[in-house]
Amino acid sequence: MTTESASVRTQILATIKTWPVITALVILGVIVLLAILAPWLSPFDPTAINPASRLRPPSADHWLGTDAMGRDAYSRALYGARISLVVGLGVTICSIAIGIFLGLMAGFFRTADAIIMRLMDGLMAIPGILLAIALVSLIGASLYTVLIAIMVPEIPRVVRLVRSVVLKVSNEPYIEAAISLGTRTPTLLWRHFIPNTIAPLTVQGTYIFAAAVLTEATLSFLGAGLPLDIPSWGNMMAQGRMYFQIKPYLVLFPGFFLAVTLLSVNILGDAFRDALDPRMVKRG
Repeated sequence: MTTESASVRTQILATIKTWPVITALVILGVIVLLAILAPWLSPFDPTAINPASRLRPPSADHWLGTDAMGRDAYSRALYGARISLVVGLGVTICSIAIGIFLGLMAGFFRTADAIIMRLMDGLMAIPGILLAIALVSLIGASLYTVLIAIMVPEIPRVVRLVRSVVLKVSNEPYIEAAISLGTRTPTLLWRHFIPNTIAPLTVQGTYIFAAAVLTEATLSFLGAGLPLDIPSWGNMMAQGRMYFQIKPYLVLFPGFFLAVTLLSVNILGDAFRDALDPRMVKRG
């Protein structure tokens, strides 16, 4: 282990041990467990309609109350966590996978750079939420449609990040040495360029995750996201806003879960940025 890598490892461990990061990890871990164990922890079917129990306040039977259709809000919140985590992870993984490929092509091949980056500039010129609404309207509302609609606006950011890393690394002496020794392009990209993108993409991935969760909730809240029969935090807030003055918990509880999740992910993203930033490592 080199001195630089040991310094990075020490910086990462020091960052993780801080109480905001530990708290964020615990909260995010609890939310993940709740989402995984939702079928066993939910006392009611999240989609079961019971008009006789509509708009019930929080009680021993319904911990978070019931909505306008008599559905248990606690059960719907648990399954809503599943939707948010699936959307966040799906968008993050897919956008990074596609972004790495396009970014490598744009950074390494001059001809492809002009074409790919003009396409990315065109996508970035369109507001992400409007592009997502347009895609959902054209394709139709479903989980896969929402994933695609949220993923497309995130790809250009990943492409620009990877491209900048490739352009920077291309000037390193060991890259010139590898090229002079006749290293094949796929091997060169895999061994030398992709490892250099891991640190910045780790940080970017946390922000993509948070943005995807928030965008899904926004789309659902606006009625352009998941179908209303699918329990999600955005759908819960959208359906509860009409009763906010008399039953504010219908909006506050899912909003609280959404806010806590986003805050935890953003704290982790800031911690990764500080730990993986070379300037922060040298300062530490």
